[in-house]
Amino acid sequence: MGIRYYAFAFDGDVTEQVLSDRTSVVSVDPLADAWGLERGVGTSGTTFKQRKSEREMLYLDKAWRHLQVLTAPLRAGMAPRPAFRMFDGNVTMRDEGWEPWVRALTPSEVLAIAQDLDDVSDAEVQLRLPASPYVDRDLDIEYAVGYLRRARVFATNLADEGRGMVCLIG
Repeated sequence: MGIRYYAFAFDGDVTEQVLSDRTSVVSVDPLADAWGLERGVGTSGTTFKQRKSEREMLYLDKAWRHLQVLTAPLRAGMAPRPAFRMFDGNVTMRDEGWEPWVRALTPSEVLAIAQDLDDVSDAEVQLRLPASPYVDRDLDIEYAVGYLRRARVFATNLADEGRGMVCLIG
């Protein structure tokens, strides 16, 4: 099925609890939640409508890698954009698959990310992604732009509400 990206919102007043146990807000079956599948069922019909509200969960499918490249440093030695914290990370490969990567972002980090994502234009996606050796040259730019817009809305809504997020790549 491939490695995918999910982010789960949490209220600011539970930040310390989430920092000590990042998985406490992560769904048991995030793909089922993202695709509208029945949880725990190997195969079932899907609605392709996210089960969790878009206020509570962000699903970036496989576009996270493109957004990671977009927000990464332009050259070695340069600092990444603040939004890179939202997309930075990778799974740990094991013999039998992979171990997910999980990061908690505090409400203040989310605010910085939201402000930075507002500065990333659709044109910048078109300029940076095709030139990157880390993404498919046949990339559909609209795919990446669509998920960038979703990430922007999610981060902005969380920042406006003083909320944090836990990001899961896996």
